[in-house]
Amino acid sequence: MCTAATYRTKDFYFGRTLDYEFSYREEVTIVPRRYPFRFREMGVMDCHHAIIGTAYVVDDYPLFYDGVNEKGLGMAGLNFVGNAVYREPEEGKDNVEQFEFIPWILGQCATVEEARHLLEKVNITNRPFSSELPLAQLHWMIADRDGAIVVESTKAGLQVYDNPTGILTNNPPFEEQMCHLSNYMMLSPKEACNNFSEKLQLHAYSRGMGAIGLPGDLSSESRFVRAAFVRMNSVSGDSEDESVSQFFHILGSVDQQRGCCNLGDGKYEITIYTSCCNAQKGIYYYTTYGNHQITAVDMHREELDGTRLARYPLVTGERIFRQN
Repeated sequence: MCTAATYRTKDFYFGRTLDYEFSYREEVTIVPRRYPFRFREMGVMDCHHAIIGTAYVVDDYPLFYDGVNEKGLGMAGLNFVGNAVYREPEEGKDNVEQFEFIPWILGQCATVEEARHLLEKVNITNRPFSSELPLAQLHWMIADRDGAIVVESTKAGLQVYDNPTGILTNNPPFEEQMCHLSNYMMLSPKEACNNFSEKLQLHAYSRGMGAIGLPGDLSSESRFVRAAFVRMNSVSGDSEDESVSQFFHILGSVDQQRGCCNLGDGKYEITIYTSCCNAQKGIYYYTTYGNHQITAVDMHREELDGTRLARYPLVTGERIFRQN
């Protein structure tokens, strides 16, 4: 499963974890403004905003997991198995395939409000990219420095929710996730106080007891609560290094370690990569399960008026700084 997050200091940051049992050899991918996106129902978009993100590139087509465009809008797709419903093309709608949805939004929109307007006509359709790549069941978070929304295509139609937490995980649907947060409204980053009984002299015996009850398991609902608590109470300086470091600490609260989520047959779900993009500067930072050193790719160091993808394989080998 996965977790997506936003964070704002002086700049706006957007990123996610990809938690899965294997990698598709995804790469940090930069799409320049003149790269032709060929949509199956919506024609060719050969002039659009430049995009940087992580994608699985097949036949020179980027299948984005997450991305940020040059205007500062971010978007990520997360597993939504059992609840995602896509449809046949409909007359009068913008019929966008599930795998085209991220470039369709990021290619045209500069803000969440522009995306919200575009979504009024969108119908997410149900054909896979190819017979070798089955249709992924996803929902999406779209965010800029001023806010975030969640988009879910379900039996009820296309649902768009405001997201005040700046966090998204997987199931259940987002509206239920927000409702469940009420079960944890007694949590606090402050020192615990005795609300149990005035008749008992109870005292805190450790720091951090205000957060007793914060879930620590790997389920998507628990990760939503934990990441939301950490993100909503997070404090850092506003320099680039401090902001990026803090973002990785936020998502580090839901990191998945090999062995803890056993899928059988020797397979384990792990955090394959964690990303953090400075959406305003177009710098995409990431770590991988085997490499905790932060790697950065700057979209503005590429030719953004070109037509060819720039691709950077993820660095997966650990890099240890040996001090002596």
